[in-house]
Amino acid sequence: MIDRYTTKEMNAIWSEENKFRTWLEVELAVCKVWNERGVIPSEAYDEICAKADFRIERINEIEEQVQHDVIAFVSAVAETVGKNGRYIHLGLTSSDVIDTASSLSLKRSLTVVDEKVVQLISAVNKRAEEFRYTPCAGRTHGIHGEPTTFGLKLMNWQYQLQRDRQRIALAIEQINYGKISGAVGTYAHCDPDLEKRVCDILGLRPALVSTQILQRDRHANILNTLALLGSALDRFATEIRHLQRTEVMEVLEPFGARQKGSSAMPHKRNPILCERISGMSRLLRGYALTGMENINLWHERDISHSSAERVVWPDAFHTICYMLSKMKTVVENLRVDTEKMKENLELTRGLVYSQRILLELVERFGMLREEAYAIVQENAMKCWQEKIPFCDLLLRDERVSSLVSETQLRSYFAPEYYFRWVDEVFSRFSDE
Repeated sequence: MIDRYTTKEMNAIWSEENKFRTWLEVELAVCKVWNERGVIPSEAYDEICAKADFRIERINEIEEQVQHDVIAFVSAVAETVGKNGRYIHLGLTSSDVIDTASSLSLKRSLTVVDEKVVQLISAVNKRAEEFRYTPCAGRTHGIHGEPTTFGLKLMNWQYQLQRDRQRIALAIEQINYGKISGAVGTYAHCDPDLEKRVCDILGLRPALVSTQILQRDRHANILNTLALLGSALDRFATEIRHLQRTEVMEVLEPFGARQKGSSAMPHKRNPILCERISGMSRLLRGYALTGMENINLWHERDISHSSAERVVWPDAFHTICYMLSKMKTVVENLRVDTEKMKENLELTRGLVYSQRILLELVERFGMLREEAYAIVQENAMKCWQEKIPFCDLLLRDERVSSLVSETQLRSYFAPEYYFRWVDEVFSRFSDE
């Protein structure tokens, strides 16, 4: 990941140093079990625990010669131990170490992501409560539909993020597995009980069946989960971008006192954070495709997945963590122009109440639906074209005014009618 989008949380997990530390964590867990079984003498095991270490420079020197990173790692660690270094990697194949260590890193990364989603949900919920009853235009096809509240819009975001948390929990559950089953998964040199004990030490579960690797549907599920979360953030960012357009101007992302919007046009206040989030979500969807391509490997395994995973795993987690942090900043500092929302709601001169008029004519006054629809639509089209208030046009239409008094008709043009169940929707979240 380029420095611009690197996050300290993911650096701590995906750095080269920590990768080898996690490999060593697995190797030492295996040594512990061999020691428990009497295969590694206690003296030797104590020396391994005390001395086992590595220098990345030395690993790289050895890899330059052997062209195999795990062999280079094991050799470098063994050098730091001395003669008892011969017990390190006993009975293992490379993927026993790599895949079990990767499960630890992926699980830890998902836990960090989940914590950040919780923080974002909290920020969204706070702003939703703030604007629970703030009227704004609900839009379909980009066109005004009926009144809604900005708080209700935000609660919809929160609900989607809760579903993302459920997917993260499932991804953690499915990657919470290790494998110490040997070269093609037959336990020829490490029996199933050893695998179970090693996984217990590491806080993992043993895969019921594995080949030389853990099967990559688990890992693809993680990348799909991150892509779906990124797509949720993309959706929120796109909504903000639309609402910040000059013709709308209901919501604006934060803009610093010394921030500049354009090198040429000093007046520009562009939604760059939301645009950045939208752009980065495309990366996540691409990584998800790579994850699915990695599922299909030759026989018990090949390593066509390996090179791709070295890039997409850390990059995907850096990307989503960066996006979550930026979206939290946007939500917390979002400038909401409630007066502009009210002004825009009235922009169509009452057309947003057309369905209520239609239903009143049908339900209250017994008009056939086809007839009522034709009357309402006819007047609505006049409103669009002649820019005359919708209510005034209906009052001039004898087919309506003969049935409905002016006072009664005007009472239908009230946004509050549409907000009767807002509290019910908000209350559902306290029940979950």
